[in-house]
Amino acid sequence: MTADTAIFEAERPALTALCYRMLGERAGAEDAVQDTWLRWEQADHDTIENPRAWLRRTATRIAIDALRSARSRRETYPGPWLPEPLVESDTLSLEDSFALAQECELALLWAMERLSETERAAFILREAFDAGYDEIASATGKSEAACRQLVSRAHKRLQESGPRFDASPAEVADLLQRFLSAAAAQDHHAVLALFSPDATAYSDGGKKARAALRPLTGPAEIAQVLMAIMQKAAQEQAQWTVEPASANRAPAIVRRLNGKIDLVLTLAPDSSGRIAWLYAMRNPDKLPA
Repeated sequence: MTADTAIFEAERPALTALCYRMLGERAGAEDAVQDTWLRWEQADHDTIENPRAWLRRTATRIAIDALRSARSRRETYPGPWLPEPLVESDTLSLEDSFALAQECELALLWAMERLSETERAAFILREAFDAGYDEIASATGKSEAACRQLVSRAHKRLQESGPRFDASPAEVADLLQRFLSAAAAQDHHAVLALFSPDATAYSDGGKKARAALRPLTGPAEIAQVLMAIMQKAAQEQAQWTVEPASANRAPAIVRRLNGKIDLVLTLAPDSSGRIAWLYAMRNPDKLPA
């Protein structure tokens, strides 16, 4: 391994985390990092004073362009588009290149979809990588003053999104277990009480698995649809198994059908401790093999 290759490989996990946070997709993040490598390989390294900053800047610009392209495709996506989960459990491992990326909550990835590409990049560089505003300005092509405004605006928009991003794993696990227990018992009143009045549930099937083609809003609609689905699944003569897991470092439930992962379910609470955001990934292209 050459010295230049070693420098890149040392930065690869951080670059993967950066690109995953930007795109919400494993394959997209890997492609962006590979494009960064190709540019690094062709660069004049003697003129690069700070390789780490150069790589971050290059990866950010590539990810911004990739996100613009991805968003045009997501406009015609069948049903809600949800970020791809990074799942770990006793039977599922996570490769080293995505270890840092897993620290980004799914609810935050989803909420960042409302940010512009440059807002998202500025927010991620500042909050996840503690980049200075001079580095953010270099990566985004904006002035330092403009980057401060981008980060401030991003904070405000994310705070208005509904779910909390600072809930402890214990709080999420308790809320998830209470929801599953109430739904399995078909206790409609208990399920309703667990949801925030403004709760939203998203299911992503990508037209490859059964899922709602629009977000479910409010406790009544969410409870009615999800409890009906669970009741139907319980009646089916299929080999369902359920196991606890971690999705982006938050407690989650993985459901398998005949040994193959069929669903990843997790949630995020609001400030009152009730469910504000429910995430159900069913698209097989976004589930672990």
